[in-house]
Amino acid sequence: MGRVFVTRRLPGAALTQLEQLHETFVWPDQLPPSYEQLREHTARADALLALLTDRVDAPLMAASPNLRVIANYAVGYDNIDVDAASARGIPVGNTPDALTDATADLTFALLMAAARRIPEAAAFARGGRWQTWEPAGFLGADVHGATLGIIGLGRIGQAVARRATGFGMEVLTTETRDQHNLEHLLRRSDFISIHLPLTAGTRGLIGADALALMKPTAILINTARGAIVERSALARALHTGQIAGAALDVTEPEPLPEDDPLWEAPNLLVVPHIGSATWSARERMTEIAVQNILAGLDGDPLPYQVPAQLKD
Repeated sequence: MGRVFVTRRLPGAALTQLEQLHETFVWPDQLPPSYEQLREHTARADALLALLTDRVDAPLMAASPNLRVIANYAVGYDNIDVDAASARGIPVGNTPDALTDATADLTFALLMAAARRIPEAAAFARGGRWQTWEPAGFLGADVHGATLGIIGLGRIGQAVARRATGFGMEVLTTETRDQHNLEHLLRRSDFISIHLPLTAGTRGLIGADALALMKPTAILINTARGAIVERSALARALHTGQIAGAALDVTEPEPLPEDDPLWEAPNLLVVPHIGSATWSARERMTEIAVQNILAGLDGDPLPYQVPAQLKD
């Protein structure tokens, strides 16, 4: 029987299965453990089931001599030093596929909400200011027939593209390796949706230069990682009308400080990282994470090992 540290209580029954098979400690608080608390508990663990809020770096692994497997409760794994894990022979798992459709749905919900000014209109109605039908009230952007630029064509990007075809949208796609194609996409798109992993190459990809290429009527959607977009540059672009709006499921940092200038930007919609927040997606994520933990403790290959460890 191994010792497992789980950094938050997770939805679904799979966590109960893990608790029945191994000595499992689940962090009891609503907020995540601090780095010091994470390191203290992982030091005694054979397995770690972490969330994207947990920094799992080389010093933490070095202080955890028994650690045999790390499962990340996310498809992204930029919070984990995978190179350090590989050097120590620790397999790292993630939860691909489980959240693809949920995140694609949320992407389109944000796109529609920003295009049609739904949060603003709902607040107007709830605030008692709705007096009559207004022919020029809350005019928004057309979605049907518009051009959607998708940056990053992995599972989620492809799922968003499929949804866009139902709205008769023209879909442009690119990966970051093709700078010319990226610039073409930024110039032509009415909506731009980001679906990239956070890496050294994608951090700050959408900064002042990229925003300057976008149409003044364009709307930016980010359901990937907050650090891909430079928030100060985005705030300036919104304040100056360089772009028409932005809808963000992710920010850097999370949450944004209350006094961050981005909050004051016009035509901004921010939700608290809910891309995978459906019952079925989160329960499936728990199942996959537990499968990774059980396989690692048994010395078997992880069913969902991160691609960075499978390159060779």
